[in-house]
Amino acid sequence: MSRQRKRARLLATPLTSEQKQMVEKMVPIVRRLPASLRPGLEGKMNVFLDQITFRGDDDLEVTEEMKLSIAAQACLLVVNSPAWYDTLRNVLVYSSAFDTHRPTHDGYVVHEDKHTLLGESWVRGPVVLSSAHAMEGGLNPEDGHNLVIHEFAHQLDSLTGHTNGIPILRKGQAYASWEKAMLEAFNQHAEMVERGRATLIDPYGASGHEEFFAEAIVTFFEKPAALLREEPALYAQLSELLALDPAQWN
Repeated sequence: MSRQRKRARLLATPLTSEQKQMVEKMVPIVRRLPASLRPGLEGKMNVFLDQITFRGDDDLEVTEEMKLSIAAQACLLVVNSPAWYDTLRNVLVYSSAFDTHRPTHDGYVVHEDKHTLLGESWVRGPVVLSSAHAMEGGLNPEDGHNLVIHEFAHQLDSLTGHTNGIPILRKGQAYASWEKAMLEAFNQHAEMVERGRATLIDPYGASGHEEFFAEAIVTFFEKPAALLREEPALYAQLSELLALDPAQWN
């Protein structure tokens, strides 16, 4: 069977009743998804699960529940969009937060600094996730924190070859409008964080344009009505990019 025919078959295949129940339990935001988008989500989840190899660290068994939860959250971003995680083949799942060592330069001296992370997303993959935080993010769809959506927003961003907060825009979506909305929202957000004021979008978004993009998408899904009210131009750009309007979901 050709790759295209296999993909078409997977896209047209619904989840089993047991899988649907598991997804709605583990990722309750799916219950709010309009009925017209449900078949697309299930089909793209099938493609995702066929494409991706899940690898657990040490003795961690990546269960069916974990796979379905991660797939559902990742595919929410592309449920109504032609964008896809074309180069991604592996998702690494750690049992908890994990340490990574990265070099920093001080003149001619190179230091190895240790950072503790909940997740990572690399251009062309892999995506690395703490299983506990990935599952927790799916279970609580309204707290404004979602590790899987955050890391897969980075994957969307990196489809250009760079992770910089400028994804491949939809056909007809104006770059000037995108830039204006994102920069104005980012600058205001960064200023509020610097002043120690509460922000709708997670304060981590102030650390860079790419992190603001990822956290804005998390807020778009988890607090859409508030984002529409506080940042209507930003909401409009994300809505156009993803072809979704979660503020209208019941």
